[in-house]
Amino acid sequence: MAIKEAARPGGRSARVQEAVHQAVRELQVAKSREELSVPQIANKAGVTPSTIYRRWGNLAELLADVSLERLRPDDEPPQTGSLAGDLQAWGEQYLDEMTSPIGQCMLSDIMASAERERRERCCRYSETIMACLRERAVMRGEATPSVEDLMDGVIAPMTYRLLYDLDAATPARLSRWIAQTLPSVDSSD
Repeated sequence: MAIKEAARPGGRSARVQEAVHQAVRELQVAKSREELSVPQIANKAGVTPSTIYRRWGNLAELLADVSLERLRPDDEPPQTGSLAGDLQAWGEQYLDEMTSPIGQCMLSDIMASAERERRERCCRYSETIMACLRERAVMRGEATPSVEDLMDGVIAPMTYRLLYDLDAATPARLSRWIAQTLPSVDSSD
């Protein structure tokens, strides 16, 4: 199953969004978060600050939107030949990204957003990955849990640890979550 790109707005709106997102990404490399401001971002993007305020409301919402865009899956997850292996390979890559300082800022930005829809889109991204991995496993003839069970058994504990107990967000724990999730597969699925 290919990871499908969600529809993006077209025309001027898309150009403004891309210019502003690019400006944020470039400024984040050169400046600390505390040094970022809407006027700086607007100047770098070639738009007025009022354009940013009209579209995003404030700097926090803009940063959350940029972070969410960075979390959008671009490629299919690695293929190892088994659901357990695919989950482990993808999960280790995700943990590595999300335990980094940049990953932690992205998660914080999204969780701090006043827009619940951003957190829901993160959930949809994870569901898309789990559906892709599950579909591969089904095509190989493996018994597989539902996407919901994969979300509850692997994504939920991983997300909890990333948000509240970073030291426990480890590949070893990931292996345990996967092992606890996969044996529960009913062969009649």
